[in-house]
Amino acid sequence: MTDTTAPDSLASLPDFALATLQSGVTQGIFHSLAWYENYLATARPSDVQLRFLTARSAEASAVLPMQLSGGGGHLLPRLLSGVQNYYSCQFGPTVSGPPSQQLFEQLFGGLGADRPDVIDLHPLDRQQPCFDWLRAALRSNGWWVDSYFCAGNWQLQVNGRSYSEYFASLPSRLKNTLRRKKQALERTGQLQLEIIADAEQVERLIDAYTAIYNASWKQPEPYPDFMPGLIRTCARQGWLRAGLAYVDDRPAAAQIWIVHNAQALIYKLAYDEQFGKLSIGSILTAALMQHVIDTDRVELVDYLMGDEPYKRDWMSRRNERWGIIAYNPRTLPGLLAAARHFGGKWLKTIGKPPPGKTPTAAANHD
Repeated sequence: MTDTTAPDSLASLPDFALATLQSGVTQGIFHSLAWYENYLATARPSDVQLRFLTARSAEASAVLPMQLSGGGGHLLPRLLSGVQNYYSCQFGPTVSGPPSQQLFEQLFGGLGADRPDVIDLHPLDRQQPCFDWLRAALRSNGWWVDSYFCAGNWQLQVNGRSYSEYFASLPSRLKNTLRRKKQALERTGQLQLEIIADAEQVERLIDAYTAIYNASWKQPEPYPDFMPGLIRTCARQGWLRAGLAYVDDRPAAAQIWIVHNAQALIYKLAYDEQFGKLSIGSILTAALMQHVIDTDRVELVDYLMGDEPYKRDWMSRRNERWGIIAYNPRTLPGLLAAARHFGGKWLKTIGKPPPGKTPTAAANHD
């Protein structure tokens, strides 16, 4: 069943939907109630309205946390997008029981008076059946649907190896750098490495992480309460694996990893720029790798979002995260947005050579 008016807060969710989110951690932390509680408390934009799409059958239930924005004058489309932003490395329905296209059809069948013009879902794992079922469910409800690339995703399959076995498989350049830089720091007594996994050290960790992040090359956090909230959440849930590196007793690098369900997620990395030439970030990554492989016995290490070249050295395979965009042809703003989107794609194909043909040198001459 799907309500004609979707719940607009976690507190207003029906019992079955709240239970679905509570069990969502089995899908992954980005589908869990704990994730959404921290996100909505610390990173929710002020100009959106929450909408939780819900559905259930005899075998399964689903919740899709969404936010409504836009609209107004000049035929601006009303956008229904996922409750996510740059902090969210995965998104999609939280499901209890076996998912199906029919269940997802119910999610989009009761949008009611909201009448969104555009629906945007990302980042999604295109290799999961849910990706195709979501597209089919939107089409079944009369939406015009397309998909788009979001980001690369690098992962390591541990395959039962010890850390020493994994280390032996790394590129020679990386292994030599790690050995040389770490030995040089250890000989002078400058290096200290610490791994934090318990709640008692959380506030000290947050202070050190914040100081390192503020001294790094990264832009200031747009929602400064999000990371402290996430660190506290992970500590409460037993997911936290954080690394701190000190040089001459000064915090030099910090990494926030999340371990759950035999997976280690490399979530946040930062180092003080004055220590950049010491490869302190790589040394800390190696220490955390050793911990999650030998102590936590994870089966998968995930670098989450991004195609940065350094990730290839540590990981064994590349996946992709994709998005689904859907347009409402029953509204004028939706129809105009669809025309711009699909018309723009069509125009890009004009002038391209047919498959198997290569433009001549003359055609490329300025």
